[in-house]
Amino acid sequence: MIAWLNFAVLVAATFLTLIFYVKSVGPVALARRIGERAWHRCELYRRAAIITMSITVLNYVVMLFYPLPLPIPRHFPWPWPLSIAIGLLILTPALYLLIRGSKDAGEETLKPRPGHGMYGGIYEKMRHPQAVGESVTWLAGAFLLHSPFLAAYSLIWLPIYYVMCLAEERDLVLRFGQEYVDYRRRVGFFGPKRGTPTTDRDAQGGKDVAN
Repeated sequence: MIAWLNFAVLVAATFLTLIFYVKSVGPVALARRIGERAWHRCELYRRAAIITMSITVLNYVVMLFYPLPLPIPRHFPWPWPLSIAIGLLILTPALYLLIRGSKDAGEETLKPRPGHGMYGGIYEKMRHPQAVGESVTWLAGAFLLHSPFLAAYSLIWLPIYYVMCLAEERDLVLRFGQEYVDYRRRVGFFGPKRGTPTTDRDAQGGKDVAN
């Protein structure tokens, strides 16, 4: 009973995270309907997404102790330390992208703000570093917990983050106009574009400096 209840909460929290996050990245479109209140409302949506995402983390841990009674192995066929090593190999670059992306995005990582300019730093190499990092941390967590079921479930986060990014970009085009359209042509969605020189924005002057 606990296992199925935990799974139901996991699924609900997963899709609520998607819904709340998509709502949180549309302040400009929403502002056209309700005015400046949209920015505060989107901040609340972002907080709600963080809460539901935190619930899914707890669900992952609970599933370690209360796995679903399914005809699949509870653990991977190799020793747990090997799963931990695989998880850390995935988690290390993912955390780098998360931390670096959060640093370069500044306060907008947690709350959208009017008047905030386009990001520099790692965002001059890929448009969604935080999404790339977060999307695979779930798989890393599944390996750390030595769970084949959670590894399979974690794949659902890949299309979820893709949808989140598409929703975010729609609003960024409304927000920054041609500047963002040009940025999309220059910088890859999830990584550097081949044959296109990437740039780093100078943290102090805001200028683009070629790598």
